[in-house]
Order: sequence, then C-alpha cells, then structure tokens
Amino acid sequence: MLQIQGFVFNFASENTYIIYNENKNAWLIDPGNMNEQETKAIDTFITENELKIQKILLTHAHIDHVLGLQWAFDTFKVPVSLHKDDQEVLDMLQASGMRFGFQINPVKVEVEYVNEGDELELDGEKFKIYHVPGHSPGSVVYHNENQNFMISGDVLFEGSIGRTDLYKGNYDQLIDGIKTKLFILDDETQVFSGHGNPTSIGFEKQHNPFLK
Repeated sequence: MLQIQGFVFNFASENTYIIYNENKNAWLIDPGNMNEQETKAIDTFITENELKIQKILLTHAHIDHVLGLQWAFDTFKVPVSLHKDDQEVLDMLQASGMRFGFQINPVKVEVEYVNEGDELELDGEKFKIYHVPGHSPGSVVYHNENQNFMISGDVLFEGSIGRTDLYKGNYDQLIDGIKTKLFILDDETQVFSGHGNPTSIGFEKQHNPFLK
C-alpha cells in the first residue's frame, strides 16, 4: 500500500511529495526545498521513517519545483526522471533565479528521460506517464491506477489549471491535454497538485471554470 506525504515549500507554496511503501522504498517528487529549515523537514521525515529513496521524479522543471534538486541528487545519488522537452527549462534555472532575485547554481544531475506511455514501477506498483504540455513544454503526470491517484504537477489544480504565460506555455494545448488524457480517467481519481489542496477528476469536471 502506497503512502503519500506532502510538504509545502519555498516562495511559491509548492507541493513536494514523497511516495513510499511498507518496504520503506520511496520516490521523491519535485523537491522544492530552498533553505535549511525546509531541507531539514524533508530529511528528518525520510530518516525517521527509514525510507530508501529510489528515484527523484520531476513533473516539470520550473524553478519552484527544483530548488532542492541538487541537494536531493547529491544526498540520495539516484537518477532524476524528467521529460526531455523540459531539459531546456532545467538548463535555464540560473537565469530563472536571477529573475526572482536570488543566486542559484546550474544543477548537475543524472537525468533519465520519461515519455508519454512509459511506466515506472515502485515494487510492482505501476505509474503511467502522460505528457500534458501547455504549462511547460515537458509537463508530465504520474498516474497510479491501482490506488486511483495521480501527481499532476502544475497541469491541474483544485478549481484551476497551470498558468500558460510562461516560456513555451500554450493554453489550448493544456486544456486539450487535460480533457483528452486526464478527464477520461475514473472520476474518483485523486489529484495531488503542485500547489494547493488535493482534488479529484470528478470534482474538476463539475467545478473547474477553465474546463467547463
């Protein structure tokens, strides 16, 4: 049985997640920790629960989702899963930091590219990967059908969608991706977003003003 632990980090109130199981094997998703206090919070949880981080997953590479990426890679020494279309976004991290008024070094990590239709497994629990660009060119969603949940990054929020005015954003592309790839799933599917509260596919079909 998979467990999901969320943390709210950095200036953007970004959701970082850890998915783990009874074997204490775990994935770290979108490490957004940006200071010593935030890093200690996530490190303490991992240590106290004796978790073994097997992979670092990125839903996309915007700055608020990767501020702790170098720390995570250096600490756990496991590959980083990312869609190839967001590699250029990750490479722009230093410039993105300057726009927000702080210094950040370029990240040096081992990347494994994931694509639409790929599956990742955590001790037999399968996660399907959907490429849903529009917020960023390489945004992906990780969907576990067995336990009926997804990690959606900044594709879909409670009552909202990811902003599309950033680099290579595309509103029509994002709306189409949500409707054709996510809204065909079970209404009970839980959605753990990159910001804000969890929601469900059924709730968003009924109430999301961008998707009426």
